[in-house]
Amino acid sequence: MIQSSTSKIPSSPSILIILMGSLGDIARGLCLVSLIKNCLAESRITWLVEPKWTELVRLHDQIDRIIVFRRAWRFSAIWQLFKDLQRDHYDIALDLQRIFKSGFFSRISGAERRVGFQRRNAKEFNWIFNNEHIGYFSDDLPKIQHYLKFTEYLGLPVPPILEFGFSALNVERTAPRSIADLQQPFAAVVLGTSWKSKNWHPDGYRGLVKRILAEHHIKIVLIGDNSQAALAAKLAASIRSPDLIDLTGRTTLPELVALLKAAAVGVGPDSGPGHLAAATKTPFVTLFGPTSPRRTAPYGCEELVVKSDIDCAPCYRKHCPDSNTECMRSITPDMVMKKVKLALSLTKKSN
Repeated sequence: MIQSSTSKIPSSPSILIILMGSLGDIARGLCLVSLIKNCLAESRITWLVEPKWTELVRLHDQIDRIIVFRRAWRFSAIWQLFKDLQRDHYDIALDLQRIFKSGFFSRISGAERRVGFQRRNAKEFNWIFNNEHIGYFSDDLPKIQHYLKFTEYLGLPVPPILEFGFSALNVERTAPRSIADLQQPFAAVVLGTSWKSKNWHPDGYRGLVKRILAEHHIKIVLIGDNSQAALAAKLAASIRSPDLIDLTGRTTLPELVALLKAAAVGVGPDSGPGHLAAATKTPFVTLFGPTSPRRTAPYGCEELVVKSDIDCAPCYRKHCPDSNTECMRSITPDMVMKKVKLALSLTKKSN
């Protein structure tokens, strides 16, 4: 590994960050922007992202330029990206994606220093495109700490508290009107994930929502994409409470961030919204089954993890081999409520 320090960085460097997805990864990676800007105030930061997450990256007001890759491996798309990259001279490229595509984009950026993951942490021959690499770390290292190894490699100190660029986000102007007008605190309950194996069971959600409504007298907002609309409708029909608000499939990405920032607490499986909540400093109770909280617990919310203890977890499979997702079914509303109560007590102490 090539050793590095701030002495090798120009006083006003142009830095390209390559992190195109997923939602959770981008939410975590945004802390690097604040860190770099705090250490190198004259730096110029460009972020390469896919269309789906552009509006999230745009919320960070310290990012100077955004380049969007349209996810098409046609010659025209690659040629357009090449031209977009060539508009600036990059001193440093940080390849946080660690796949073939991100490595290739790092190479064609023309950056003098192209920093990527160590070969054993990378995938798809990613490492061959970068000319500098951080050290090897096992998967016991939290992913956000793995990202921070890039700035450590550059010689930039890690602050005691990370900032993700959402401090100035105005909830009243950005959140859905039904949220901006709320006078009472509310819990944001996330329904579903992109992995079928990480989804919690409907009875679990139903029992949890009923207990929160009965014991804490706060409103509940259901969030998720369109694929969770049917589950949300069933929950609303069975619970029949005016304090249950269904916003599944009805929020833009900026609205979702503002909603999570406004929430007193968030609850849901291991997924992107949990990392968004943590980035806005909202405590988030995360339900872990097939994945490891050691690697992906939301930043600052490690003590709010609810973890399955069955032998096969974590398996890191998107579909359960036995088709029963016993790891998620073993998580009960009682287990989750203990962490919700803890999260609400932390919210009260911080206010």
